[in-house]
Amino acid sequence: MTGYEAFTLYHVLKLHFTSGYDFFKYNGKTNITIETFERRKDKYHFYKLSRKFNNRRNDYMDFVISNFLHNDNCWAGTLLEDGSDEVNIKRLAIIQALSYNFQNDCSVIGESGNINDLLKTDGEYPELLTMTLQKVIQTETICILNSMMNFLPMWQRKISDDIRWPLLYQKWTKYSPFLSFDKAKFREIALKELK
Repeated sequence: MTGYEAFTLYHVLKLHFTSGYDFFKYNGKTNITIETFERRKDKYHFYKLSRKFNNRRNDYMDFVISNFLHNDNCWAGTLLEDGSDEVNIKRLAIIQALSYNFQNDCSVIGESGNINDLLKTDGEYPELLTMTLQKVIQTETICILNSMMNFLPMWQRKISDDIRWPLLYQKWTKYSPFLSFDKAKFREIALKELK
């Protein structure tokens, strides 16, 4: 991977998470030229990142996604800090044990009450959203449950907070397509654990 390739992948992922650009619709393509990249003052950060990840494009992509989920304003210099590796390791651990973590989260949700009651909102944050913000429930669990129940659009219509909630909604809807899981298996876990 070259510095230019590291930059273009970072750029399209940043566009995906912070704007209307859809990484999957456009297949991760952008119209940034090498000349544009070479004029950037931060290009050396991307050269360092390209050496760090060498030819492991998927590892680099996971690394950048992890850091965008952790910090909306993640820039190239942040990716070279020690904390960025820890953020990535933590997210990858969750992904590697996704079914285990999902089952645990569903068990906690089931013990907290009826799932329909936890999803209800009258303009305030629903209980399930609060549990996620308090890190009782993983972001991945919210994304998986939403793929089954499609409650995020309802929350988007009803939650009155116009500062923090829109950012969360965008982050979760943009992150969901990157999660791959066996839908039948996870649906079975949800049906078993949730009331």
